[in-house]
Amino acid sequence: MKRLSRLVFFASLVASGLPLLGGETLREAAGSHLLIGCAVATRDLDDPKLAALVAEQFHCITPEYDLMPAHMVDDAGKFTFDAGDRVIAFAEAHHMPVFGHMLVWHFVTRQWLFEDKTGKPLPREKALANLKSYIESVMGHYKGKITAWDVVNEAISDKDGEYLKDTPALRAIGADYIAKAFEFAHAADPKAELYYNDYNIEQPGKLEKTVRLIRSLQSASVRIDAVGIQGHWLIDWPPADMIGKGIGAIAATGMKVMITEMDVDPLPRDSSGANMAQAEKGANPYPHGLPPEMQTKLAKRYGEIVTEIVRHPAVTMIGFWGTHDGRSWLNDYPVKNRTNHPLLFDRELKPKPAYDAVNTALKRLP
Repeated sequence: MKRLSRLVFFASLVASGLPLLGGETLREAAGSHLLIGCAVATRDLDDPKLAALVAEQFHCITPEYDLMPAHMVDDAGKFTFDAGDRVIAFAEAHHMPVFGHMLVWHFVTRQWLFEDKTGKPLPREKALANLKSYIESVMGHYKGKITAWDVVNEAISDKDGEYLKDTPALRAIGADYIAKAFEFAHAADPKAELYYNDYNIEQPGKLEKTVRLIRSLQSASVRIDAVGIQGHWLIDWPPADMIGKGIGAIAATGMKVMITEMDVDPLPRDSSGANMAQAEKGANPYPHGLPPEMQTKLAKRYGEIVTEIVRHPAVTMIGFWGTHDGRSWLNDYPVKNRTNHPLLFDRELKPKPAYDAVNTALKRLP
């Protein structure tokens, strides 16, 4: 950040009444070895205090939902770029790379892309034409402004014995819809990095399927630059060494690795990851704040994970899924309406012990 920008930031921080953070910021602790990012939405940037914190702490940003297919285009095929443009403008003003999230995801998309009005799969060529047109329109609009794109999100099945999820794109096009999406994306913006993004792919079972997918794209001479491990982890799962082995296995295919959506859930739940079809009932044990013993446990967990991650030179980015606890999606997933505390900053934008643990781990970078 330029000297003037930093002075403006600190002036705004003092005026806001927020505490000035002592020591290095996350981006300063990481230096030039890897990018530290977070997910933001336009509502975050409308808050001057939060916008200032984002600009100071992070190298890069990922639009949280403003670039998702259902937010880009309506049921009539009309595109709306206003919200995404605002996030991009903020990033450009602060010299922050943007990671586009995402081009293909079955959970937040428009039916007309792959199905007719009755839910029947479209003919393959029609669905391919829709996919190509959609990717060209979105990437064309942001060409040269977005550093990397999550081309396909969460396509690998969680089920034993099943390779890919049964999605509208798969039913209409076939298993090569992933390769086609990457081909269309490369043609639309040859300079943007292209990656596959998913949850739990560092864990056995899903890891093997991920390596299979990478190898299949490579065998077909389809360009893929990186794999995004989302990193929606629990306070006690998976073990840090399992995360490290997963990173190593993906890196062995020649891929860069990014941790794209990191958070650590300190509340009880049945499984890690982000299966949006999954909902649970559970307790809300900390509605008034995380007690000291849990703050310590969360900090230790973050420290162990980040210490493991930075051991791997293939990792080029660590992105946190949200800015502070009050803006975490985990307040509503997998249990609705509970008070969660999974990020590095609390609801008052104050750094938690987990922040210090991450900062210390980042300093261990070579």
